Amino acid sequence: MTMTKFRAAPRNGYMRRLQRIAGYSAKMRHGAIRFRTELPNLSSLENVEYGWEKIIYRKVTEVIPTDALKPLGKLIKMIAYVNVNLMHDIVTGRSVTGIIHLLNQTPVEWFTKRQPIKEMTSYGAKFMAARTATRQILEMRTTMRYLGVQVNGPTFLFGYNKTVVESCNILKAKLHKRHVILSFY
Repeated sequence: MTMTKFRAAPRNGYMRRLQRIAGYSAKMRHGAIRFRTELPNLSSLENVEYGWEKIIYRKVTEVIPTDALKPLGKLIKMIAYVNVNLMHDIVTGRSVTGIIHLLNQTPVEWFTKRQPIKEMTSYGAKFMAARTATRQILEMRTTMRYLGVQVNGPTFLFGYNKTVVESCNILKAKLHKRHVILSFY
């Protein structure tokens, strides 16, 4: 993703970077994606109640398609990990969002993209990344249901910015940028 923006006018330095990437890939050629179908053990996580019912969207429930296939087979637990590389591109100042989605313990989808807006803080960049991950989670849950897969409980979204999670729970939180406010709603 990072190197594709230089394909119109590549230089020697970019070729050396590509050689390093290819060298790393060659060194890791025995790596594999493992298919693990057992449910993950998330019992060590504490169950924090954030009081979502006290915000604007009080009685919101997940829209479950009525025309989907009858669920068969084992239950699945969906987990997503999200991270941001703040100011990944020094020239443009844009951050990069990275997201990986797991069904049970198997990675099934991954996503990386430069963010469309320059962020001055990791908070804003992580808020945008969390919004992207949430949108993808909702799409994936609907897709799984249409495929006849039983989705077990809520999807866990792991990141490492507690401030983003906590500010999403405060209805009167002071959010300073329009795109962060839109992400909140």
